[in-house]
Amino acid sequence: MELRHLRYFVAVAEELHFGRAANRVGIAQPPLSKQIQQLEDEIGVKLFKRTKRRVSLTHAGETFLKEARQTLHLSERAVRSARRADRGEIGRLVLGSVGSATYSFLPYALRLFRNRFPNVELVLLELTTHEQLDALHEKAVDAAFVRQPIKDDALFIENLFQESFIVALPLHHALASRTSIPLRLLTSEGFIMFSRQQRITFYDQVASLCHEAGFSPKIVQEAVQIPTVLGMVSAGMGVALVPSSVQKLRLAGVAYRNLEKVDRTTQLAMAWRCDDDSPVLSAFLNVAREVVCSIAKT
Repeated sequence: MELRHLRYFVAVAEELHFGRAANRVGIAQPPLSKQIQQLEDEIGVKLFKRTKRRVSLTHAGETFLKEARQTLHLSERAVRSARRADRGEIGRLVLGSVGSATYSFLPYALRLFRNRFPNVELVLLELTTHEQLDALHEKAVDAAFVRQPIKDDALFIENLFQESFIVALPLHHALASRTSIPLRLLTSEGFIMFSRQQRITFYDQVASLCHEAGFSPKIVQEAVQIPTVLGMVSAGMGVALVPSSVQKLRLAGVAYRNLEKVDRTTQLAMAWRCDDDSPVLSAFLNVAREVVCSIAKT
């Protein structure tokens, strides 16, 4: 039995006339009659009572009509769902992200994607770059927002935008009265650093900046998450170098200042598996690119 047999049957059952039903389904009457006969032979019951003047459903035909309509409805829904899935309109997407991305473009990308694809389930996990790379390989996340440099032949890495480094310091710090701060003036300051074990890329970038300024950072505390780092700064435990987007996180007791003559930047990128051809993922990547372009124009 094929779906066309059900469509032919429903047409005849609703029209109760083989000629009109044939016109409705777009075939000639004799082939339609033959298809109905084959259907009856296959299921082993008569579905129609036929006379020269009238066609009517048998009791078995009335019962079969209900099930046939439901089966056709389910098949049509399955087709619609498959097409929507192919367009990336339904499904599930798990994203990993470094914390700083949630203070820059990521909320805009998530909002736009949800507006366009409301039936896709979105899950966001805040992870370090190292954790995200592991999660990608384990297929625990579909895409990740990481800090460069990353080298991994199994992943596509696409740069999104660069951010300058700024310094976060206690609000009443002596240097907070300045609009910008030469990095060398932080020589004697205690540094709150992101854990090298968890955030090796960013840790090494900060250490390199300090070395270029002529000193090694005096590390007084390490932390993994940005709010924890800033909380320690607010408590007066030290200063921290952070991406410029972090200053959107307004925390009492913390002042953000630019660094003088520091041209080094930190690169945010998105990564995904080379073998992942998910339409949902592709749709999100396009939205992310669109948001980055719109931000760049402002």
